[in-house]
Amino acid sequence: MAQADEKATLLHCLLHWELVQPQAIWLTQPLGQGRTVDFTWGQAADQVRRMATHLRSLDLPPRSNIGLLGKNSAHWIMADLAIWAAGHVSVPLYPTLNAETAAYVLEHSEAKLLFVGKMEELWPIVEPGIPADLPRVALPLAPAGLGPSWDEIVARSPPLAEVVHRDPPELATIIYTSGSTGRPKGVMISFAAMRATAAGVDQLYPLTTSDRMLSYLPLAHAAERVFVETLSLYNGFRVYFAWSLPTFLEDLRRARPTLFFSVPRLWTKFYQGICDKLPPQKQRRLFRIPLVSRIVKRKILRQLGLQDVRVAVTGSAPLSPQLIGWYRELGLELLEGYAMSENFAYSHGNRPGQVRVGTVGTVAPGVDCRIDDNGEILVRSPGNMMGYYKDPEKTAADLSADGWFRTGDMGQIDAAGYLKITGRVKELFKTAKGKYVAPVPIENQLANHPAIEAVCVTGSGQPQPFALLLLSPEARAQADAGGRETLTTEFRSLLGDLNGRLEDHEQLDYLVVVAEPWTMDNGFLTPTMKIRRNVIEQRYLGQAETWASARNEVLWS
Repeated sequence: MAQADEKATLLHCLLHWELVQPQAIWLTQPLGQGRTVDFTWGQAADQVRRMATHLRSLDLPPRSNIGLLGKNSAHWIMADLAIWAAGHVSVPLYPTLNAETAAYVLEHSEAKLLFVGKMEELWPIVEPGIPADLPRVALPLAPAGLGPSWDEIVARSPPLAEVVHRDPPELATIIYTSGSTGRPKGVMISFAAMRATAAGVDQLYPLTTSDRMLSYLPLAHAAERVFVETLSLYNGFRVYFAWSLPTFLEDLRRARPTLFFSVPRLWTKFYQGICDKLPPQKQRRLFRIPLVSRIVKRKILRQLGLQDVRVAVTGSAPLSPQLIGWYRELGLELLEGYAMSENFAYSHGNRPGQVRVGTVGTVAPGVDCRIDDNGEILVRSPGNMMGYYKDPEKTAADLSADGWFRTGDMGQIDAAGYLKITGRVKELFKTAKGKYVAPVPIENQLANHPAIEAVCVTGSGQPQPFALLLLSPEARAQADAGGRETLTTEFRSLLGDLNGRLEDHEQLDYLVVVAEPWTMDNGFLTPTMKIRRNVIEQRYLGQAETWASARNEVLWS
């Protein structure tokens, strides 16, 4: 475990490991076709110092904002550190952004330079939004023809002997939220908040230099950045990167992570993949045979590359109790947590051996939480943002002078201090009967069905709410192959079971299976795969009366 007094900022952490274990491997980067390249702490620090020399030579204004665009890679993290070492502020951009949003972020942040990394099929989508006169540096694996490359610059630049000292209260990074409503907001995170988060998570889940992690969720997202960049710098452990979706399992098996952070969508896909090979009925039979059970469970975890996981964290959306139970039976305890970009992903978590299913755990060390009079969750965290970039009004509305952040989520805290999320304050809608409906808890129950990829419960101004369903690729293929009737029967049964558990005013009038895909490209999903409720409602709510008059429980649009 890291000693806190040595780790004032993440830059201090890099310099610490450069001195203490320069030959230890920090970052393992795949190159495709099974090839990889390793970077030791000494090598990474040397490249960071050399790039920092180049950035200093550009004579940019102190603390300039510098963009960082690309899929996860070793050089994404090195570029982030070089930006800091040169005295500047990093502005990560999701590689999945469309051109319009990328242009907005670069303009709003007044970016003076842009690092571009591995983009592949995403580059033609985002490239039109990048100002032609914005200087660029091409990281390894970047699209061709972008300008000076990282390797060229590092080869000709001497290492910066004196890394720019960064005070903990200084602005380190601006994280633009994925924006499920309206324009993305620039969340300003200080070096102190990053360090406090690392130290706090280290108390929750003690880590060492022997731990390993696979990075595959976007590093532009606060949670992935905490687990991958922040924790590896604080604790000195090794990070592997994923190459592509088709090679994901291969990448996972190579890394054999001991710390694994994921989201419900992937935990569900893991489960479905195992069930395709070993049906649940057969699993249950084998799990009842003591000696065989242990062998089978170990084999399943080995197939997933999760056999060495000590700490498995899930977040971003609720995971069904049934799925948590299945993983627990395998010997993998999933720890559900809760946080936001605005507190640098540091708020709540379930502890090992103290999991309360259906909750997001208790407050992390140093965090305070309370529920205000209208049911909204307020959090005061050492990871809290400094504010929204160039938006003092929004900052004042969401962050009080004494440090309480309005999350926009509704929740309940039980007697033991466990927090349960019950919905979003602004997502409540009123039906024609004057009753308010919280859509998220209903959506979470529907989303547990394996055929459903995404769901939106809506119905503002309608007699009863209804749900829009997006099929998973497998279910869509089944429907196209003549299986629509089977799915209709399943969904009718699902609707009946669900309505039996809901209050009268919450019960869904019908389900609509939508034909149009919901993607980031067409604006229905955010870069973190959350639904844009306002976009979906604008697209579909006008058809509600027609659907209601059809008097069918399940409709196909």
